[in-house]
Amino acid sequence: MAPLFHFLLPVLLPLFPTLTTAWTDLSDETLARLPNPSDADFDITTGTLLSPILIPRVPGSDGSLKVFRHFQDFFATKLPDWKVSTQNSTSTTPTSGGMEIPFVNFYATRDPPWADAGDVGRLVLAAHYDSKSTPEGFIGATDSAVPCAVIMHAAQAVDEALTRKWEDMRAKGLVGDGLGEGDGHDDAYRGVMILFLDGEEAFESWTNEDSLYGARSLAETWESTPHIALSTRKNQLSSIDLFLLLDLLGSKSPSIPSYFPTTHWAYTHMSLLESRLRRQRHFLSHETSPHPWFFEPRKREKHFNGMMVQDDHMPFLARGVEVLHVIPTPFPRVWHVMEDDGAHLDMPTVKDWARLMAAFLAGWLGLEGFVEAPLEVMPSFGDGGGVGRGVGKDVTSGAVRGRGRGILRTEL
Repeated sequence: MAPLFHFLLPVLLPLFPTLTTAWTDLSDETLARLPNPSDADFDITTGTLLSPILIPRVPGSDGSLKVFRHFQDFFATKLPDWKVSTQNSTSTTPTSGGMEIPFVNFYATRDPPWADAGDVGRLVLAAHYDSKSTPEGFIGATDSAVPCAVIMHAAQAVDEALTRKWEDMRAKGLVGDGLGEGDGHDDAYRGVMILFLDGEEAFESWTNEDSLYGARSLAETWESTPHIALSTRKNQLSSIDLFLLLDLLGSKSPSIPSYFPTTHWAYTHMSLLESRLRRQRHFLSHETSPHPWFFEPRKREKHFNGMMVQDDHMPFLARGVEVLHVIPTPFPRVWHVMEDDGAHLDMPTVKDWARLMAAFLAGWLGLEGFVEAPLEVMPSFGDGGGVGRGVGKDVTSGAVRGRGRGILRTEL
C-alpha cells in the first residue's frame, strides 16, 4: 500500500442500490462464547493459521505457492462447506525483464444453501497474501500475514453457528426457495466471502501499473462476468455489499481512521464491538494497546476530507463497491523493513484482532443465539466484569441504512 493521499474520485452514478443491510447486535453471552484465538493457531513458529504465512511469499515464488496451498488445505480440512475458487492472471513487472509473472487470487464463499449465487449479497473479508520482493527475505508479518490469519480465524469461528442458523431458518420456513413466506427475509440471501489477493505490493516503486496486480485483474473480471439471467445481482461486483479490507495489523496501539462516509455505519459497529470486548475483559492487549483502535465513531460527515490509503480496495472502489478499510494511520514502525516479522508482533493485539473480526462477522451474519461454544471455554470474571449467563444485552435486530452513495469530492 502507498501512504495517505488525497484522491479525486470520478463522478460515480450509483452502480448498485443504496446500501441497506440488516445488522444483529450480539448479546454479552454470545460475545463470550465466540472461540478464543489461541497459541495453537497464532504462535509464530507452530500456530496452524499464522506460522505457515510467516515466510517470504513474492508472487510466482515457491513461498507464494506454499501459502496458497495453506489456504487450500485449511478450507478443505476445516471448512469443507465453503466453495473455493481462484482467479489467475499474468503481467510483466518493472523488474521481470519482460517475463510474465503469475498472480493467483484465492477466494472462498459460504452462501445460504437454497440461494443461487446471483441472488446473494456478501460481506467480503479481504487481505493480500503476497510480500514485497525487497528487501530480500522480507516477511511482512503485519503486511499482511496477520490479516490473513485473522480472517481465517473469523471464518472458522462462525462456521458452525452459521450452519445452525440456516438449518433453523429452513425449519421455520424462512428460506428463499420459493416455498415459504420467508422469501423476503433479510437473512435468506446473505453470504460471506474470504478473499486473499496476490500482487498488492510494488516490485520497484508504487505506481498505478506497478501495484495491485491481482486486485486490478479481479475487479475487471468480476465486473465483466454477469450472473445468470434473472439473477437479483448483475455480476460478482454487485454481489459485494461490503468490501472489508484488512492491512498492516499486528503491532501494538493501532489507530484506525474512518475513511469513507458511506461505510461509517460499519465503522461505528466495529468501534462499538471493540468497546464492548474491552469492557467485558475479552481483550488481551489492555497493557500494550490500551487506547481505542477505532477512535472516530462520532465523526461527522463534514469532517470526511477524502484522505485515504492506496490499497487493494482501489479497483473495487472505483467501480462503486462500498469499502471499509481497516488500516492504521500512522503505519506501524516496521512498515516495509526487515523487522516486520513474527518476532516483532504484539501477540495480544494479534489475538484481539482475531476476536474482533469474528464478532463483526457474527453480527453481520445475524448469529445471535446460534453460537454454542462449550461453557467451559467461556472466560470467568470477577465482580464488575461479569458476563450475564441468563439474560444478555443488546440483542435487538434492526436495519442499518447507509446514507446513500454520494459523490466524494476531494482534491489531488
